[in-house]
Parts: sequence; C-alpha cells; structure tokens
Amino acid sequence: MSRYLNNILLALVWAALTGSFTLANFVLGLLLGRLALYLVREQLETRQGTYRGGKIVSLAVLFIKELVLSGWRVATLVTSPKMQIRPGIFAYPLSVDRDFEITLLANLITLTPGTLSVDVSEDRTTLFIHAIDCSDVEKNIREIRYGFERKIEEAFR
Repeated sequence: MSRYLNNILLALVWAALTGSFTLANFVLGLLLGRLALYLVREQLETRQGTYRGGKIVSLAVLFIKELVLSGWRVATLVTSPKMQIRPGIFAYPLSVDRDFEITLLANLITLTPGTLSVDVSEDRTTLFIHAIDCSDVEKNIREIRYGFERKIEEAFR
C-alpha cells in the first residue's frame, strides 16, 4: 500500500475516532497521519527501500483474527459446565531478538484473551507466558511461532 493510501486511511480512522467527518477534521487527520508516518518511516521501509505497509496490515489482520478466535475459545471455556482447563506458565523460545520485536510480540500475546506475557529472560531468548489452558504447550508454541512471530519477522526485517 502506498504512503498516500496509508495517510488517507489514517485520516479516515482519525475522523471515525473523533466522530466528526468535517473537511477541517479530515485535513487535521491527514496532517496527523503524515506526522505519524514520518515518525515511523524507518520501521516501514526495508533495507532495499521497499514499503512494507502490506506486511504490517497482514500482521494486524492476523491479530484481529486471533483476537476473535481466542475470545470465542475463552468464552466457551468459561461458560462450559465443566471448566476443564489447565492454567499455567510456559517458556516460549524467542526467535525475534530486537527489543521492538520482543515488545510487540509480548503485547500481541497479552492483548489476546487467554494469554498473558509474564516476563522475558535476562538474555532475551525466552518469553514466559501464562495461558488459561496449558494442556498442549507445544501447540501453543507452534501457534505463536507460525502466527505472530513469523508475521513480525516478515514485517520488520
């Protein structure tokens, strides 16, 4: 997606969040969107100079999908007559190594219902995660590795 389309999208989001679709508010949204895109320009460009907005949108779509699915799973777990869950903390071996990527991954995990990032090891190789159901830790690790972590690597490397 081009920077111009992203700027227009940010302006529309601004107008929706403020609840005012006037021309002046849309222009203000364009200015704020341009400023926001300028501030994150280094994160949005790859080393070859190509724009990675599409990969960031893909990460956002994955997050929304996981948010809905995990919300549904948690709702069915807590409303079932027999809550057969095994809450616990498991160690997740990180493949991302930059502070930004680790923070983003931890926040995405925390924002997803049923999971909570607890801590990062001192050497930044392990993320400790509390899950509402730790009955299959390997499955949880696979879902994070081939979901959020893979998309973060695609978008920011």
